[in-house]
Amino acid sequence: MASEITIIIPTKNEEKYIGKLLESIRNQNYQDIAHIPIIIADAKSTDHTRAIAETFSNTLNIALIEGGPVAVGRNNGAEIAESEYLLFIDADVILLDKTIIKRTLEKMRKRSFECIGAYAKCYDGKFLDRFIYFLCNIVQFFSQFSSPFATGMYFCIKKDVFIKLGRFNPSVYFAEDYFLSKNIRPSRFAIIGSIFTTNRRFKKIGHWNMIKEFVMTALHTHNQSYFFRHKIENYWD
Repeated sequence: MASEITIIIPTKNEEKYIGKLLESIRNQNYQDIAHIPIIIADAKSTDHTRAIAETFSNTLNIALIEGGPVAVGRNNGAEIAESEYLLFIDADVILLDKTIIKRTLEKMRKRSFECIGAYAKCYDGKFLDRFIYFLCNIVQFFSQFSSPFATGMYFCIKKDVFIKLGRFNPSVYFAEDYFLSKNIRPSRFAIIGSIFTTNRRFKKIGHWNMIKEFVMTALHTHNQSYFFRHKIENYWD
């Protein structure tokens, strides 16, 4: 019997994080967790990402495929998924809430939601890192009533809706997750709990630059061209 959900994780040189994520998935309070297909779309990692992922193959249903830029990796995983629901998770996430996958599925089924996201909290940063995520979560809360905002850190969507909306657009260089989720009807979207992630995004482009990008993305919600022309130097390197 096929699983009703597939987990898709894009990776590139994630040896520092991938084991923590897979361990937290293995610890989920969901009876079929060992059978859920977990597709790791790896973009030619040169570290031990693949080897670490393969060590979980005896307890989790791991499949390694070729990835690419994050949108491409996610789309490649979705292409071979046979489940009704797709759950995209970033490699530097930890699911400390052991019921989050179970509750996500229950909510998708019972309320006929098309997409579910989660708030983000920072587990390895300083006060400023945690505070910025707090502010982002406030924006995310209010956005769900007009233009739903689900981040790629934890992004569950019905596969048929995902295909109908055109998948993740590889030409959208920043906020490709929001570019997709904002097209979900608010009545078919929900936020469920919190996931924990790192502060590496802030280290990459700086705290204030990240705030600026987040705000500018929100302000250009209805300006499609902004998402295609706006790029951040080396953001996905």
